[in-house]
Amino acid sequence: MSSSLSPGKVLLLAAHYATHGDIESLARLSSQRDKVLHKELLLRILLTYLPETVKPSAYVGFLLALAGDHLEEYNEGGLDTTPVDDLSEDEASKKARKLRLQHLTSAEAPGDFQDDAITIFLIQRSYKMDSETGLLSQVPSLLALFQSRSPALSSWITSTVVPYVRRNVEYYTDENHPYSLLDFQKLSDPAAVLYLLSRTGSREDDRGFIGRDIRGLVGPWLQGKSRWASNSTSGEHTASDTGPAILSAGWEQFLEWLVGQATTSWTVAVAVAEQWGGPRDLDLGEAANLELTESQQQYLLRSYVRAVLASAYLVSEATVGALPGAYQMASKMRRMLGYSEVPSTLEMAISILPSLSGFDVSSLIGMKTATYMRNDLLEEKNPLTSPTEGAMTLLIALILSAYICTTLGVPCSVRKAGDLAFIQDQREQKGEIAKLIRSAATKVHGDEDTYWSQIRDRLLWLNNWGYDGDQSTNSEAIRGIIGAVPKEFIETEILKALLSNSRYTLAKSIYEDDPKQPLASEIIQDTVYQAALRAFDNASNPNRSRGGLKKCDEIIHSFPKTLTNTHPATKRVEALLRCTHALSEYRLTLKQGEPFKPVVLRVHSDPVSIIDKVLEQNPKAYTRLPEFLEMAANMVRAGITQQARSVKLESTTGDNSKELIRVEKFITALCIEAALREDDFETAYSYVVSRLETTTSNGTQERSNEEDEWSWKAALKAGQYIRTERTLLPTHLGIASGNPEIRHLEQRIECLATALRVAPTSQLQEILKTFRRCEEQLDSAISEEAAAEASWASAGEVPGAFESSTSHNLQSTRNMTATAAAKQAEEAPMSLFDLSRATASVAQRNFTKLSSLSSLATSRPSAPSPTGEQAPQRLRKRDQLREAATGTLVSGVGWLIGASVNREQTET
Repeated sequence: MSSSLSPGKVLLLAAHYATHGDIESLARLSSQRDKVLHKELLLRILLTYLPETVKPSAYVGFLLALAGDHLEEYNEGGLDTTPVDDLSEDEASKKARKLRLQHLTSAEAPGDFQDDAITIFLIQRSYKMDSETGLLSQVPSLLALFQSRSPALSSWITSTVVPYVRRNVEYYTDENHPYSLLDFQKLSDPAAVLYLLSRTGSREDDRGFIGRDIRGLVGPWLQGKSRWASNSTSGEHTASDTGPAILSAGWEQFLEWLVGQATTSWTVAVAVAEQWGGPRDLDLGEAANLELTESQQQYLLRSYVRAVLASAYLVSEATVGALPGAYQMASKMRRMLGYSEVPSTLEMAISILPSLSGFDVSSLIGMKTATYMRNDLLEEKNPLTSPTEGAMTLLIALILSAYICTTLGVPCSVRKAGDLAFIQDQREQKGEIAKLIRSAATKVHGDEDTYWSQIRDRLLWLNNWGYDGDQSTNSEAIRGIIGAVPKEFIETEILKALLSNSRYTLAKSIYEDDPKQPLASEIIQDTVYQAALRAFDNASNPNRSRGGLKKCDEIIHSFPKTLTNTHPATKRVEALLRCTHALSEYRLTLKQGEPFKPVVLRVHSDPVSIIDKVLEQNPKAYTRLPEFLEMAANMVRAGITQQARSVKLESTTGDNSKELIRVEKFITALCIEAALREDDFETAYSYVVSRLETTTSNGTQERSNEEDEWSWKAALKAGQYIRTERTLLPTHLGIASGNPEIRHLEQRIECLATALRVAPTSQLQEILKTFRRCEEQLDSAISEEAAAEASWASAGEVPGAFESSTSHNLQSTRNMTATAAAKQAEEAPMSLFDLSRATASVAQRNFTKLSSLSSLATSRPSAPSPTGEQAPQRLRKRDQLREAATGTLVSGVGWLIGASVNREQTET
């Protein structure tokens, strides 16, 4: 019987039973010898000798009976005393005194538990199970039945054991534990929270358990009273308007962790907001009845909302994945605080573009607010993260704005959207608009008109965040991320984009047919005109029915009511298209290896001179003078010539009359020179005598404008042209001389006469010298032909050669034979040199500037003296022939001698 055992043997036997895990025998011994084995001694024996490998289920019932002083149930039955039977009383006493039993008081145990032996045993037993055998998983089963023993024990189990066991056993089991349960308990609050969250979201596979971790680790950890402090002097965080400030260093660390995740791994921050329902969403295990005070709950909620809003601002990745996550964060916080509902997804919000009409952000505009996105995000003074409906509405507007930009191909983070909205830099916003429209044009899909309508709606929403009231009454409250830019500018840029992308019907329906008239007519006209020119400049083919020129044509006619066919802009573009299309019919290369592009016309300093290249590169092109004249005229009407560029768009074409005359002379001169280059003197001659004349209304002729440098030079070149074997023969003679050489000289003299009429005074002397040499050549040619025909006539070799008996009303013609001309008599013969003298004499009177002509006027070449008796008759015939050959010259330079030429002569 145990009653016969000495106290020493009882103590040794109890230690033996504990060492071998014989809880049944220990309990029976305890019930029979309760005077010796009192509660504290038993607990010390168990704590010292009970192996940690013994499952709590084997002895937890005994502990419960011991705690409740109900050991009577173990009283029945015998005991195996063999281990102490052979010991004498002295030996037993000595061995009993040598037992080193652990004390139930420990510096590591929380101070609240020092008076409760059972609690101290449970805590120390838990420490040993974790540190000595690693059987941490069995600790909860040891403590579960004692959860309700005391609030302090329940709080310790919930706030320390539960999160520690979950972190190392239930949630993550694939790593060595850097801290034991006791070490974890000794950690500072911030360090403990960081340890609990050290694995949260660290791997992609664990992202779905982030909410579980917050709910099951941080939530229980916060239940410990030691996690909280009240500071009546601090105003950093308040749960209400009155009362002391409530602080939790561990919770503040959690908020810092959350904000940090938003910067480095935004998916974790988004997952926290999506998967966790906030401070009231807790998994406390068995201690479901533990609750924080209302003040603590409010502190947790408000600070958590602030951290989530801060995290949304810190999501730096501008992608279509990150921004919807930020939107979910903001919308979740609105629901958590009970504010008005917003669309459940970002895509839905974009589709309806909600209005912010009732939201005033005037206090948030400025550089200071922009700094709040980067500093003090968790502070009470930061208005952007304040748990108010206004702050959340602003955040949602920024997220929507960033998402619109990002989906259009211009990545934009929430912070960048905030900078645009708060700083309101108009130049930066205009640059952003340009990038948005340019990028949107590359992402067209589906129905293009529908797509561009959506783009327009979104850009206009970015301007005022859906505000549809009077902007003048609340200008600060309606500014979106491009709110510093006038709406008119945005509409103009959209119109440019529609025209550039050939959405003419849509553009017309919005800006011309819509009664609201988003843009003034003047702006539409200028925008369409400039868009047409851009299409022209981008064209690669000068044919107006293809490519860029076709687009230019379509654009300029896309607004028939606003930009009519009679509008100066339309006329200019039409003229530009006509002259460009006309060039498409010719081979033209301005630079080697580079084909002609239409834009060259608009950037060339003298586009009319391009026609000279056409004449050079296209044989016989000079024969199409009317086409080139029309081409050049269209260049003037298009306003691309140097002089025409100075004429305002609103001016009438009459302002270009002088320029039209100038280019006509220039083109005519170019064609004359081109004809001479190709040895087509006949065409050059016809252009000189038919195109270079300047006739006044009264029928007299006047000198051309002194700025005309081309007409007289072209006429002079024609007059200087000398026939060669390559010279093209005339197709018909008309009334001209039958002698090709005489005919050519006559035509040269006419060209020189024209040069005299149109040349500046300073050039007359040189032209007259050429004129004189040509006269001499003509005189010589006529003399030679007359002599030859006279020789033939005397020999009877000229059929039909006879002298005319008619002496009245004789007029020399340019196609008569030299013999017939020689037979005409006059009272006084006049040589070709006499004509030069007379011409120069009158020119001296009419042009006082030409003083150098006096020498020519006073020098009279002497005529050859007749020899033999037939000399007078020959001289008269020569002079008559010379007059016949130079009749055109006399009539041509009549203006110079100031006389009316009468070629009818009567013989007295």
